[in-house]
Amino acid sequence: MNQRTLVFGGARSGKSAQAERLAAASGKPVIYIATAAVGDDEMAARIALHRQQRSEHYAHWNTVEEQLALGDAIAQHSTPDNVVLVDCLTVWLSNLLFSEHKEYPDIGRIEAPALFAAERERFLQALSQAQGEVVLVSNEVGMGIVPQGAISRWFVDEAGRLNQAVAAICERVQFVAAGLPLELKGHVGHMGHSA
Repeated sequence: MNQRTLVFGGARSGKSAQAERLAAASGKPVIYIATAAVGDDEMAARIALHRQQRSEHYAHWNTVEEQLALGDAIAQHSTPDNVVLVDCLTVWLSNLLFSEHKEYPDIGRIEAPALFAAERERFLQALSQAQGEVVLVSNEVGMGIVPQGAISRWFVDEAGRLNQAVAAICERVQFVAAGLPLELKGHVGHMGHSA
């Protein structure tokens, strides 16, 4: 059965751990698609920690690293016999929005890179056509104060729009706070059950 699940929440909410539990509970092989790229020492340390934690608990999972072409990665790896776990959509969005490595104004309208619209559309299409179970992790970044600067507001707006589009496609949506999942859409229980 194909079931798509969005697990989202704030920083350190426990959303990744919850998504990993859901993927593991399926009993199927897991393809873990990591979207983070090593940009600096702090990010390198975070990636190394995530790899270590996965290898300790889920040594049999296969990891695929994809920073931009997430739709292609889902289309390639999603089968009826496995679970694809994507961590995380917000990092992927950031990779896309800032893929041209240019300076953006603090005030005024910001033009998205040409790559953004095409890759976002390809991702949503691949998600809606996924052949197996898919679990996606994303951040909720719009619950705090309105950020200063056009670029920060642009990112928050696009993250909110992306979460809405993904939630509309997914059969199951969970919001995680303080390590506790709240079911917003779908069935409580194992991934293989339908709503």
